[in-house]
Amino acid sequence: MTDPVRSVVRRFPGVPTLEGAGVRLRRSFSNAEVPLFDPFLLLDRFGSTNPADYLAGFPWHPHRGIETVTYVLGGRVAHGDTLGNEGVIGPGDVQWMNSGSGIIHQEMPQRTEGAMSGFQLWVNLPAAEKMSVPAYRGLTAGEIPEVRTDTGDLVKVVAGSFGGVEGPVQGIPVDPTYLDVTVPAGGSFSWPTHPGHTVFAHAIDGGGRFDGHDGAPVASGETVLFGSGDAVRATAGDAGLRFLLVSGRPLHEPVAWYGPIVMNTRDQLRDAVRELEHGDFIKHRRPIVEE
Repeated sequence: MTDPVRSVVRRFPGVPTLEGAGVRLRRSFSNAEVPLFDPFLLLDRFGSTNPADYLAGFPWHPHRGIETVTYVLGGRVAHGDTLGNEGVIGPGDVQWMNSGSGIIHQEMPQRTEGAMSGFQLWVNLPAAEKMSVPAYRGLTAGEIPEVRTDTGDLVKVVAGSFGGVEGPVQGIPVDPTYLDVTVPAGGSFSWPTHPGHTVFAHAIDGGGRFDGHDGAPVASGETVLFGSGDAVRATAGDAGLRFLLVSGRPLHEPVAWYGPIVMNTRDQLRDAVRELEHGDFIKHRRPIVEE
């Protein structure tokens, strides 16, 4: 019998990591956690008031076989790619990029007053989509709908749906939900989940509990993976609770991973590296922007 409320089965405090050309960030999960988070591969949280921690950025680098989701909470990040897309994403903006058969891009944080902060999530592509045409979605904060519940919760809906409101990111192979949830002090939140989907949450600010069978507390900066069940329920502490809530359909496919390239076999990885060396990694260069 399925539990009515999902319980926390694993906790991940995050590991300080140096990435890109020297960006300090905190990594919640990555290749060591495959296949626990299937179809999700990696979650990084970047954030600092010291420009030396982020200005080196992520210069031109390749991706293949995955989707990258960048969500900026504070500061501004300039980006460009081999599809011809370029611009700056600021507070509340989301960049959802399907690298497909291959893309080379850069993400360069800009000096800012206050904190530069945000997240990057990697979403795996199914084998049938690994070599698909790359695509890019850029969403401003104003394009992301917000839902205010009767109990005062504020939910920003990037992908999936909440309260009858659909997020602007649709048509993703793993049917993801990506919510930014704020629960006021002492308040509660609940959301019905697809029984077969992987579900995790990352506490952005504040603290509280995810009310499975043990109602274990969660602290800011912690990522929790939920077990099976029909719903996620959260209760905020005295400082309130803000968290990312993410779910998706697991692929149950083999994962072969080399740096920014994720395929299904070692031979596919070798092909990608050879193409990078020979200059024929990029299969599509015309600008393709998904609305």
